[in-house]
Amino acid sequence: MAALLLAALAACTTLVPAPQVAEPTPPAARAAWARVLAQHVDARGEVDFEALARDRTDLDRYLRHVAQTPLASLPEGPVRLAHMINAYNALSMFNVLDSGIPATHAGWAKLRFFVLRKFDIGGQSMSLYTFENDVIRPYARRIDDPRVHFALNCMAVSCPVLPRAPFTAEALDAELERETRAFFARPENFRIDIEQRTVWLSELLDFYPEDFVPRPATSLLAYANRYAPEAAPLDLR
Repeated sequence: MAALLLAALAACTTLVPAPQVAEPTPPAARAAWARVLAQHVDARGEVDFEALARDRTDLDRYLRHVAQTPLASLPEGPVRLAHMINAYNALSMFNVLDSGIPATHAGWAKLRFFVLRKFDIGGQSMSLYTFENDVIRPYARRIDDPRVHFALNCMAVSCPVLPRAPFTAEALDAELERETRAFFARPENFRIDIEQRTVWLSELLDFYPEDFVPRPATSLLAYANRYAPEAAPLDLR
């Protein structure tokens, strides 16, 4: 049964070709992505997909760069990690444009969006799920920096807010710090209920507990306390 299911899913997989535009230089590609974010993302991190669909030239240029840049060709450290974050966010945006805005990221829609649609990423064909879980997360674990979770945006309302500027190698540590603190400052992601002796945490932490515990923190709450506006007592539920 499992083999039949895998075969059926494989038959449903779609390889989405990279945009057929002239390959830009790396600085021109990054500038194109910066224009996409500045022009089509608002202060709440929401994307104006209708306007973007009318002129997707800059997004196409950046995704051509993503397709033509092998990850292993990038220097280890902030250069590679910033590139991977930007690439994931751009591909999520492109995926919405190419497949239509999903009414929900649940069930079959989630499977189709994250697993069944594959993209050219540095000469390799992979889904957003594979890119995140087999490439980005292992890399972030290797450098003990789960803050990457608060920079990746899957274009769903519950995702971390999409910044209006690209992540950069030069300032990546400060940018990840900013986004992580902003994430835990929102009450839907971190809220203390002293009367009930309970802390409400975003499910994002529970989805990937091994990225946060036991390294670099002893518990999910201990990790959240590092960035929350007010630390919660560790004996709360």
